[in-house]
Amino acid sequence: MSENLHIVCPHCSATNRLPAPRLRQNPKCGLCHQAIFDAHPLQLNSQNFDKHLTRNDIPLLVDFWADWCGPCKMMAPAFAQAAQMLEPDIRLGKLNTETEAAISARYNIRSIPTLILFKGGRERARQAGAMSAQDIARWATSHL
Repeated sequence: MSENLHIVCPHCSATNRLPAPRLRQNPKCGLCHQAIFDAHPLQLNSQNFDKHLTRNDIPLLVDFWADWCGPCKMMAPAFAQAAQMLEPDIRLGKLNTETEAAISARYNIRSIPTLILFKGGRERARQAGAMSAQDIARWATSHL
Protein backbone atom coordinates (compact mmCIF):
# COMPACT_ATOMS: atom_id res chain seq x y z
CA MET A 1 0.00 0.00 0.00
CA SER A 2 1.46 3.37 -0.97
CA GLU A 3 1.93 6.23 1.44
CA ASN A 4 -0.60 9.06 1.15
CA LEU A 5 0.77 12.61 1.28
CA HIS A 6 -1.05 15.81 2.10
CA ILE A 7 -0.30 18.54 -0.44
CA VAL A 8 -1.72 22.07 -0.26
CA CYS A 9 -2.95 23.49 -3.57
CA PRO A 10 -1.02 26.64 -4.58
CA HIS A 11 -4.16 28.12 -6.15
CA CYS A 12 -7.02 27.57 -3.64
CA SER A 13 -5.10 26.34 -0.55
CA ALA A 14 -7.19 23.15 -0.32
CA THR A 15 -5.35 20.22 1.23
CA ASN A 16 -5.24 17.25 -1.14
CA ARG A 17 -4.40 13.67 -0.19
CA LEU A 18 -2.32 11.93 -2.85
CA PRO A 19 -0.58 8.58 -3.03
CA ALA A 20 3.16 9.30 -3.12
CA PRO A 21 3.65 7.75 -6.62
CA ARG A 22 1.10 10.24 -8.06
CA LEU A 23 3.29 13.26 -7.22
CA ARG A 24 5.09 12.89 -10.56
CA GLN A 25 1.89 12.34 -12.57
CA ASN A 26 0.78 16.01 -12.78
CA PRO A 27 -1.92 15.75 -10.10
CA LYS A 28 -4.82 18.20 -10.06
CA CYS A 29 -6.50 19.75 -7.02
CA GLY A 30 -9.71 18.00 -6.01
CA LEU A 31 -11.38 21.36 -5.29
CA CYS A 32 -10.27 23.83 -7.99
CA HIS A 33 -9.03 21.23 -10.55
CA GLN A 34 -5.82 23.18 -11.27
CA ALA A 35 -2.34 21.66 -11.29
CA ILE A 36 -0.95 21.10 -7.81
CA PHE A 37 2.58 21.60 -9.16
CA ASP A 38 3.26 24.20 -11.83
CA ALA A 39 7.05 24.60 -11.44
CA HIS A 40 6.70 28.19 -10.20
CA PRO A 41 7.32 29.57 -6.71
CA LEU A 42 4.17 30.16 -4.72
CA GLN A 43 3.46 33.70 -3.43
CA LEU A 44 3.20 33.33 0.32
CA ASN A 45 1.38 35.75 2.60
CA SER A 46 -0.25 35.86 6.03
CA GLN A 47 -3.35 34.07 4.69
CA ASN A 48 -1.57 31.01 3.27
CA PHE A 49 1.87 30.77 4.91
CA ASP A 50 0.97 28.69 7.96
CA LYS A 51 -1.19 26.28 5.96
CA HIS A 52 1.61 25.58 3.47
CA LEU A 53 4.08 25.31 6.33
CA THR A 54 2.12 22.87 8.47
CA ARG A 55 -0.19 20.94 6.12
CA ASN A 56 2.24 19.96 3.33
CA ASP A 57 3.95 16.62 3.75
CA ILE A 58 6.69 17.74 1.38
CA PRO A 59 9.36 20.27 2.45
CA LEU A 60 8.79 23.99 1.91
CA LEU A 61 11.66 26.22 0.74
CA VAL A 62 10.92 29.91 1.37
CA ASP A 63 12.72 32.87 -0.19
CA PHE A 64 12.41 35.86 2.15
CA TRP A 65 12.86 38.93 -0.09
CA ALA A 66 11.91 42.60 -0.61
CA ASP A 67 11.21 44.81 -3.66
CA TRP A 68 14.03 47.24 -2.85
CA CYS A 69 16.68 44.50 -2.52
CA GLY A 70 19.05 44.26 -5.51
CA PRO A 71 20.39 40.77 -4.69
CA CYS A 72 16.77 39.59 -4.22
CA LYS A 73 15.89 40.80 -7.71
CA MET A 74 19.00 39.14 -9.13
CA MET A 75 18.15 35.82 -7.45
CA ALA A 76 14.43 35.79 -8.43
CA PRO A 77 14.97 34.10 -11.84
CA ALA A 78 17.30 31.52 -10.23
CA PHE A 79 14.69 30.74 -7.56
CA ALA A 80 12.05 30.29 -10.27
CA GLN A 81 14.40 27.97 -12.15
CA ALA A 82 15.06 26.03 -8.93
CA ALA A 83 11.30 25.45 -8.64
CA GLN A 84 11.42 23.65 -11.99
CA MET A 85 14.28 21.51 -10.69
CA LEU A 86 12.90 20.70 -7.23
CA GLU A 87 9.13 20.26 -7.61
CA PRO A 88 7.34 17.99 -6.74
CA ASP A 89 9.84 16.92 -4.06
CA ILE A 90 10.01 20.39 -2.50
CA ARG A 91 7.44 23.22 -2.65
CA LEU A 92 9.05 26.64 -3.24
CA GLY A 93 7.52 29.88 -2.02
CA LYS A 94 8.40 33.56 -1.88
CA LEU A 95 7.54 35.82 1.05
CA ASN A 96 7.85 39.61 0.78
CA THR A 97 9.39 40.77 4.06
CA GLU A 98 8.01 44.29 3.63
CA THR A 99 4.35 43.31 3.29
CA GLU A 100 4.60 40.36 5.70
CA ALA A 101 6.72 41.88 8.48
CA ALA A 102 5.13 39.76 11.22
CA ILE A 103 6.18 36.50 9.57
CA SER A 104 9.67 37.90 8.91
CA ALA A 105 9.96 38.86 12.58
CA ARG A 106 8.75 35.40 13.66
CA TYR A 107 11.69 33.86 11.80
CA ASN A 108 14.17 36.57 12.80
CA ILE A 109 15.01 37.57 9.23
CA ARG A 110 17.92 40.01 9.48
CA SER A 111 19.28 39.99 5.93
CA ILE A 112 17.73 39.31 2.57
CA PRO A 113 17.55 37.30 0.51
CA THR A 114 17.34 34.53 3.08
CA LEU A 115 16.29 31.00 2.22
CA ILE A 116 14.75 28.80 4.89
CA LEU A 117 14.02 25.13 4.31
CA PHE A 118 11.15 23.78 6.41
CA LYS A 119 10.10 20.17 6.86
CA GLY A 120 7.23 19.07 9.05
CA GLY A 121 6.62 22.71 10.00
CA ARG A 122 10.12 23.09 11.46
CA GLU A 123 13.14 24.94 10.17
CA ARG A 124 15.77 22.52 8.84
CA ALA A 125 18.29 24.93 7.32
CA ARG A 126 18.86 28.61 6.61
CA GLN A 127 21.07 30.41 4.08
CA ALA A 128 21.49 34.15 3.56
CA GLY A 129 22.64 35.65 0.25
CA ALA A 130 21.87 35.21 -3.41
CA MET A 131 22.58 31.87 -5.08
CA SER A 132 22.28 30.33 -8.54
CA ALA A 133 19.52 27.85 -9.34
CA GLN A 134 21.95 24.94 -9.18
CA ASP A 135 23.29 26.10 -5.82
CA ILE A 136 19.75 26.52 -4.45
CA ALA A 137 18.82 23.00 -5.57
CA ARG A 138 22.06 21.49 -4.24
CA TRP A 139 21.75 23.32 -0.91
CA ALA A 140 18.09 22.35 -0.41
CA THR A 141 18.52 18.68 -1.25
CA SER A 142 21.63 18.40 0.93
CA HIS A 143 19.57 19.40 4.00
CA LEU A 144 16.80 16.82 3.62
